[in-house]
Amino acid sequence: MKEFSQFILFLFVLCIGACSPKTAPEPVKEEPVTNQVPTKQDPENPCTTFSDLPTVERDEVETAYVLYKDLVKQKKYKEAFPYWEKAYYGAPASNGRVKYQFDDGVAIYTEMHRVEQDPAKKKIYVDSVMSIYNKRMECFGGEAYIQGRKAFDYYYKFKDIVSLEEIYTMFKMNFDVNGKKADYFVVNPFTKILADRIIAKEISYEEGRKYAKLIEKTVAYGLKNCKGTLCESWQIINDYAPARLESLQGIDDFYDCEYYTDKYYERYLNDPTNCDAINLVGRRLKRGGCLDTDENLMAVTAAYKEYCYVEPALGDVGEGNKAYQNGQYNEAIAFFESYVASVDDPLEKSKYEHVISQIYYGDLKNFPKARRYALLAAEHRPNWGEPYLLIGKLYASSGPLCGSGRGWNSQVVTWAAIDKFAYAKKIDPSVTAEANKWINQYSQYMPKREDIFQRRIKVGDSFKVPCWIQENTKVRTSN
Repeated sequence: MKEFSQFILFLFVLCIGACSPKTAPEPVKEEPVTNQVPTKQDPENPCTTFSDLPTVERDEVETAYVLYKDLVKQKKYKEAFPYWEKAYYGAPASNGRVKYQFDDGVAIYTEMHRVEQDPAKKKIYVDSVMSIYNKRMECFGGEAYIQGRKAFDYYYKFKDIVSLEEIYTMFKMNFDVNGKKADYFVVNPFTKILADRIIAKEISYEEGRKYAKLIEKTVAYGLKNCKGTLCESWQIINDYAPARLESLQGIDDFYDCEYYTDKYYERYLNDPTNCDAINLVGRRLKRGGCLDTDENLMAVTAAYKEYCYVEPALGDVGEGNKAYQNGQYNEAIAFFESYVASVDDPLEKSKYEHVISQIYYGDLKNFPKARRYALLAAEHRPNWGEPYLLIGKLYASSGPLCGSGRGWNSQVVTWAAIDKFAYAKKIDPSVTAEANKWINQYSQYMPKREDIFQRRIKVGDSFKVPCWIQENTKVRTSN
């Protein structure tokens, strides 16, 4: 059963493979304070600086720096290129301190790559970008940062030039050197590649756990210590990376006792008599393999016996409930499936198909399977709104899976979600209050009018939501 669940989870990730973070925070480019070339020198730089040049040549190179920078600001990359070449090759280290000339060179060659049709020339432009990164590293060091920049560009801008394994290794170096202070722009793409490699079993669970934990520490550190505009970038990261890592809870034996304790035990402490909290925390700790002698699990178990214990049912349902309480989700599903197959009553079938759907959604994080069982539950019990509410939540929760957590790819999922909430209350008035709550909550996250205008679509147009959802809907806006 574990092997089957791993295979299903692998298929799920293949389904959302195209749903990687389409947008991620771009590395911040260093800008000069004024339009004048700084003149204070650092004689220790190993690369050529202004002070290394004869007076006449120095004046020409400094002038080239000013001229190209004006053109780059206007995004006139073609006109800027000859001036940038003179500046860069004349004094690659500028005054020995500033580094923006490297970012500008990368921007120029990246634009050349974008508009070029000849594959051979495109490859030359990519090589030029990487050469600029290497020169920056020679002049100013910072290998981990440069490896992160290279990996970012390969992943988002220069597809299929190097393998994902090479990109993964570059990103990993940034984390190995910087730890929880890893550069912000590496976090989302590294999280995506890491999760994919874990599920495909291309790296060990031990390695996967190591970097998953490090990513969570990095996000927490970044949010706590960010300043200015970088805080918005860290919030975008926080909308994506933790949810993507949380989806790995669906893999048996991946996260350990420490992970589940750190993530869930506080919920019990905050509400120690609430059975929802007690049951959830108990299941999670057991799924992480916490021993019966673990003091946290002992406390939760005692609370369960005092406040939440009910006499177990018999047969497959009883065994399913028992497995579920022990955090054995796939085993629980197997028992519930067996029960569904054994009964003729459509209401009983529907009830436990809905239970299976909830396990796939809340515990195994397998959204396609959750939708499948929700639809089966709806089929066996017509005019029941609960399964469609669940499907709406699945869609609404797919922002981090289908995009960066923000932006177009993450926003359009709300259209499909709201469709399901609306349908739920249409067929089942008893769920109207809850459906309206979700509709009001997610309507604010729909794309804005300017977003659809940029894509040359308009309100009322038909639109097929991509990623794993693949449903037709209508275009709407939040304003």
